Amino acid sequence: MKKSKGKIGLFNAVMLGIGSIIGSGWLFGSWQASQVAGPAAIISWIIGTIITLVIANNYIELGAMLPENGGISKYAQYSHGSLLGHISAWANWISLIVTLPIEAVACVQYMSSWPWHWASFTHRLMSNGQVTFQGLLVVYLFIAVFSFVNYFSVKLLMRFTGLISSFKIIIPLITIIALMLSSFHVSNIGITSGKFMPYGSATIFQATTTAGIIFSLNAFQTVINIDSDLKKTEINMKRAVHISLFLSAIIYILLQIAYLTAISPNKITKVGWAGINFDSPFADLAIIIGLQWLSLILYIDAFISPFGTGVSNSASGSRALAAMADNDHLPKSIGKIDLKSGIPRNAVLVNGAVGILMVTFFRSWSMLATVISTLMLIAYLTGPVSVVYLREKAPNMERPFRNRKVNFFAPLSFALTSLAVYWAMWPTTIEVIIIILLGVPIYLYYEWKKGWKHIEEQLSGSSWMFFYLIFISLLSYIGSKEFNGIGVIKYPWDFLVVIIGSLLFYEWGINSGQITKYFKHARKLNYFKVKIPKEKKKNR
Repeated sequence: MKKSKGKIGLFNAVMLGIGSIIGSGWLFGSWQASQVAGPAAIISWIIGTIITLVIANNYIELGAMLPENGGISKYAQYSHGSLLGHISAWANWISLIVTLPIEAVACVQYMSSWPWHWASFTHRLMSNGQVTFQGLLVVYLFIAVFSFVNYFSVKLLMRFTGLISSFKIIIPLITIIALMLSSFHVSNIGITSGKFMPYGSATIFQATTTAGIIFSLNAFQTVINIDSDLKKTEINMKRAVHISLFLSAIIYILLQIAYLTAISPNKITKVGWAGINFDSPFADLAIIIGLQWLSLILYIDAFISPFGTGVSNSASGSRALAAMADNDHLPKSIGKIDLKSGIPRNAVLVNGAVGILMVTFFRSWSMLATVISTLMLIAYLTGPVSVVYLREKAPNMERPFRNRKVNFFAPLSFALTSLAVYWAMWPTTIEVIIIILLGVPIYLYYEWKKGWKHIEEQLSGSSWMFFYLIFISLLSYIGSKEFNGIGVIKYPWDFLVVIIGSLLFYEWGINSGQITKYFKHARKLNYFKVKIPKEKKKNR
């Protein structure tokens, strides 16, 4: 891919990261997490943040040493060949694309509960948690606008997301302060385990994947996917990812506390945390408390926050698709870069069309969120394997950022990611595998056109992933009932089995690395984009 013309500084990169992370997750996450885990949802956010940060460090190292747009879609290919690269890129791309309709649906869902008389027409946009035909038309419009902003300019994208991201930080903070000052029942959190964890400890982990926590925090990859557009990539990538994740996590945790303490204790006693239902959680809560001014702001922000995230993820998704086209298993025209704007415009259009198709068939926000989280996590399994393999086989590559104690944190990342996949619960695991396998025939078609060259080598580099997917699905099925399994393995022993099994697959994955033409390309990329620029700076 050719170098993009627009260059993004640290501030805008942080704003882009926050703009991606704080989307519909802040509008729904606290409510859904408390329904699953009660006050213990606070721990779920902390666990989710730790998992995401450990995962992110693998990609910061890879992104800084191999700076190119859509890099997350290529790292597995560099270390293990084209088949594993295609599987990882496909899972990552689908997860990004489905984010567009999810954010659009979030906008429409909040619009559908606008309380004003003049907006009564919006009440027909949703029905029983599903987008109606009228709502679909509005969702299509939002997706079109997401794509429009990304189609024309990186600079327009930065101006747009910079403004919205600032708004998205201010409004959650206002919400936190207003709720805590107006209705702060600290006793709701509880000092006993029974009150703090009313549904048991297993629900803490369930909420991490199924309540949109991983889904919300995952958007750190937006910064990784635009790494070749960053100024001073070797410094700013790490800072942008860490700062945006840290600030977003603090906001999410404070929002969870504010939500938990704002609910009337009588309401909790009557129906429990699982029985509290809202159409527009924070806006409805503000009205109950009597903060009409806050509900107005929240209804407006409920439109802006998902909108900003949709725009940011449209940028990330287009670069991911363009990177897949560079992998020689999609039409080259999809990844073509517009020379004037530096944007993969065809990829933007394809992503918008696929997003519209997905939301036509899957109209529920919650249904898509869990599947997306699992897709993201499976794509991330290749990160720690790739980073360690490249450490071993390409130790002389220039690494602006080195993940300290990688031999500890890489397997930890793989194990934590595997646990988070398991927490998605059966049958989500098998559903996700089917979605991933849908991309394999496309790969095989292009291999057939090439005469099946090096197919044995590619199977050798990726077979561990196929067996891993079978392993995690089977374990999900026979696992504990707390995670929707049939109970052959009891909780928490199922966690131990996941950890041991995942570490074995981690070692298999590292030993399956391949020295291919893609590996050699990675060497050249690192040499020309990282090593030479560093030497030039030294000689100045």
